[in-house]
Amino acid sequence: MSSSSSLPVAAVCQMTATPDKEANFSACMRLVEQAKEGGACMVFLPEGLDYIGSNREETLQLSESLDGDIISRYSHLARKLDLWLSLGGFHERGHDWKTDRRIYNSHIIINGQGELVSVYRKAHLFDVELTSKAVSLKESAFTVPGPRLVPPVQTPIGKVGLGVCYDLRFPELSAALRRHGAEILTYPSAFTVATGAAHWEVLLRARAIETQCFVLAAAQVGAHHAKRTSFGHALAVDPWGEVTGDCGGSDVGLTLVQIDLQRLRDIRRDMPVQQHRRDQDFYCSLD
Repeated sequence: MSSSSSLPVAAVCQMTATPDKEANFSACMRLVEQAKEGGACMVFLPEGLDYIGSNREETLQLSESLDGDIISRYSHLARKLDLWLSLGGFHERGHDWKTDRRIYNSHIIINGQGELVSVYRKAHLFDVELTSKAVSLKESAFTVPGPRLVPPVQTPIGKVGLGVCYDLRFPELSAALRRHGAEILTYPSAFTVATGAAHWEVLLRARAIETQCFVLAAAQVGAHHAKRTSFGHALAVDPWGEVTGDCGGSDVGLTLVQIDLQRLRDIRRDMPVQQHRRDQDFYCSLD
């Protein structure tokens, strides 16, 4: 067993974004500084960390490109504190912004030198009407789905596979990332209270168990504006499916988790699920 003092530490954060970009940045900066003090070498921030708009127009209006002010501030912060950052969902102006006024929901990894090392654009958009639960969101009204998965990124805590929020419901995505070497899966989110209470923890634990990966899911919590509230419970799960950190359902904060890759290797060795998996043709043999 690795001695716990030498294990890398990840910080999984929870915040309440509003349409106020300045206030959101200050809140995230405090969390990142707190994570650094706690010994973290990588910090995970949720989907919508830049803002959560109160209508379509505001959501589009507030968006920026990757070379805009917000990302350059995070870049500077990462460099100053020598920390890796996962920005779990940034409203990125699309390639054809001038003509179509559409954005991507982009999960960005920044290394300790402040460089953007990976950008994954959310592929599964949340267009859901749950009339009985008063949930109605249509992400595709302003967001373009990302074109592809991105390879897991080698970081100080291990190989990190990138997803965003609703991607959690599609195990094909986590299976593909696992096949390409992921050791840690990430699902930064802004889950609704209704779907969160029913599905959040069980899905995160299922993804961890079936892929034998750590799962880190930063989250939004509480009321963003009059029309939208998020579930919270930013979570860390180990490759055995055990919850090792939970930020609760009400407060801004973070949980610090040690990433023990030896434990992951032991679990995979004792139950070699990946070797037992049949080839792709087998799973398509009913088609």
